[in-house]
Amino acid sequence: MPTFRFLGQTIHDYRQRTVEGVNELRELAFRGGIVALVAAIILWIAIFLYVAFYYTYMPSISHVRPVHLQFESCKDTQGICSFPSAHVQLTKRQQLLMVGQQYKMYLDLEMPESPTNQKLGMFMVCIQLHDKDGQLVDNSCRSTMLHYRSYLLHTLTTLMFSPMMMFGNKEEKQNIILELFADFEEDQNHPVTDIYVEIQSRHVELYSATLHVHAHFTGLRYFMFHWPVLAAAVGITSNLFFIVLICVLSWWHLHHMGDSEHNFMYGTALQSKESDSFTFKGEPDDSSFEDASLLDDSDAGGRQFIAELPQSESFQMVES
Repeated sequence: MPTFRFLGQTIHDYRQRTVEGVNELRELAFRGGIVALVAAIILWIAIFLYVAFYYTYMPSISHVRPVHLQFESCKDTQGICSFPSAHVQLTKRQQLLMVGQQYKMYLDLEMPESPTNQKLGMFMVCIQLHDKDGQLVDNSCRSTMLHYRSYLLHTLTTLMFSPMMMFGNKEEKQNIILELFADFEEDQNHPVTDIYVEIQSRHVELYSATLHVHAHFTGLRYFMFHWPVLAAAVGITSNLFFIVLICVLSWWHLHHMGDSEHNFMYGTALQSKESDSFTFKGEPDDSSFEDASLLDDSDAGGRQFIAELPQSESFQMVES
């Protein structure tokens, strides 16, 4: 019997320790899961804040619009009788460009190396920016020309690239990049919606024209655009730091308020108890006043009775 009792007690202790270990492990896993969930939520909040800030703070890097030039043809002679011009609708909305951001506007002219263009020389290209009401916001004019190449260089280039030219992989043309605005900033009261382009030459020959609007980044935008991984790491880390700091301060404030309320309630209860005891000890009761008055009346009556007695009787009474 003692052996079985010892074995039963041992098994019972082993089961109890096992249950306690399982409960501790379960509680530890529960706490670890809560900590991991809170950390994942904080991390996703930090990433979401950085992504929202990036798409709010960073504008579109480029806007490209085709320029369809129009002109009036001559009736009697061959050629054009007006300056080639085009209307480019930048946007149908009220605002496309970001306020406070500098933009560069380029006009890409695809020109053939024809004898007419080589003899053309310099010509002017003008651009006008209008808002949705048709009011002029800004204008600019720039001069350009076909890049010069000597006869020898032209001949050598033609001989070298003649196989590619024969198969259509290369053409005798030049792309003229003309910068019209270097640091244009959008006006919030008059956002640009329409652009008018005019080439002030009736003898120019063009394949196509394209308008490019590029954002010129500086400062923080330049850092975020050219080093996106490093900027994302710095931004997400900063968001994590501030979120954790706010959570810790909030927890400390709530914990401190709970302790203050507990201390205040305990102090109020203690103060009320002391005031009750002070009232019980210090304030006289009406019954005590009545008893005292009765005693005073009885003492006065006794003294008067003793005074009325003869001296011998009073002396005997005092002795007795």
